[in-house]
Order: sequence, then C-alpha cells, then structure tokens
Amino acid sequence: MTEVFVGFIDRKAREEYEKAQTENPQLFKFLERATNDLKENPFCGIKIPKKLWPNDYVKKYSIDNLWKYDMPNAWRLIYTIAKDEVRILAILLEWFDHKNYEKKFGYRKQ
Repeated sequence: MTEVFVGFIDRKAREEYEKAQTENPQLFKFLERATNDLKENPFCGIKIPKKLWPNDYVKKYSIDNLWKYDMPNAWRLIYTIAKDEVRILAILLEWFDHKNYEKKFGYRKQ
C-alpha cells in the first residue's frame, strides 16, 4: 500500500498554517480536517483544468497538477500531488476565502 503524506510547499505556508491555530481557530479546524481527508485520499479534491492554473503557480512551483479542496464557509485549499512507487505527497500551496480564490483564478477582477 502506498503511504500518503501531507506537506507544505514552503516555510511560509507552514507558518501560515501554524499561525491559524491561534489567530483563526475555526480556519485551523477546517485545515486540519482537510489535511486528514487528504491523508486518507489525496485525490478527494477537485482537479483544476490546466487552462485555469494561475501562472505564478507554474512559474514558482513548476507544478504539473493542481487540485482544489472545498472547505466550510467557502474557504478553498489549493494543493498539488507528487508521487513515486512508495509514497504520495499532497503539497499544500495556499488557502483563501472564496472572494480571494475567485481573484486568484481570474473569476473576479482585481
């Protein structure tokens, strides 16, 4: 059986996750639920079509797949998946409320 791990794309993402624990406990609870779900099934999110990927994700992270996990209160968690023969890694990129999600993905004008 392939092991599944959840990690962060960079130190900033990890720090934001840890900061949410004290600054926004409700959001932290949503993030914990999401990471637990991703550990169970990293493909439980919605795969985002390549034509909708923000260019900065491609340039900064060299991703080849992008997923969205819908959290309560219209929060969105964006992640990518890396895998080899032994393990799967769900890599958390960022999360934001629906308004900022729409901006990031070009559904709403800046």
